[in-house]
Amino acid sequence: EQVEQIVEHAALSSQDAGELLRIGLLNYFAGAVLMPYAVFLAAAAELRYDVEHLAARFGVSYEQTCHRLSTMQRNGARGVPFFFLRVDPAGNVSKRFSAAGFPFARFGGNCPRWIVHAAFATPGSVRVQVAQLPDTAAYLCFARTITATSAHWGDPPATRVVAMGCEITRAPEIVYAEGLDLERAAVGIGLSCRLCDRQDCRSRAFPPL
Repeated sequence: EQVEQIVEHAALSSQDAGELLRIGLLNYFAGAVLMPYAVFLAAAAELRYDVEHLAARFGVSYEQTCHRLSTMQRNGARGVPFFFLRVDPAGNVSKRFSAAGFPFARFGGNCPRWIVHAAFATPGSVRVQVAQLPDTAAYLCFARTITATSAHWGDPPATRVVAMGCEITRAPEIVYAEGLDLERAAVGIGLSCRLCDRQDCRSRAFPPL
């Protein structure tokens, strides 16, 4: 009832916007019930943000765990600020949030050097990358495929990659940074080829604007 009241009184531009708001609020409510804030935050710190371990402890999916981690920014009880991204093999982004200040490209494809795309080559395995933007800002990124159940036999299951990341200064708090030389491991990426001025990039698909 509260969700419907919020949607009803929100200043929205269309019916589709209202439906998106409704889905977002219901998903957040479900996450809060399954992964209570204080308990989940304490567990995340204890397990050093090991997503698969957290998912097993709370009986939820990998994506649900990532989504919840990206919302742990309550005043007075903040977790590590993460960005969250879900992308399909064609590069279409279906979800994205950023508490970490990561500057997502609004249009066009993402950088082909970003770990988000390489994760499709190793289904079910977490891939890790220290990604450095042209302005020298660096992020610890980790990504893994998720696969939906097929609707019927012969229907190919939908496979997507869920990616998370945080500022490199928070890397010591994250299990995925173990064993990494954070300086030497850095890989230069851009927001997209059109917006990146790295002249020596051999992965470039288009010249910079």
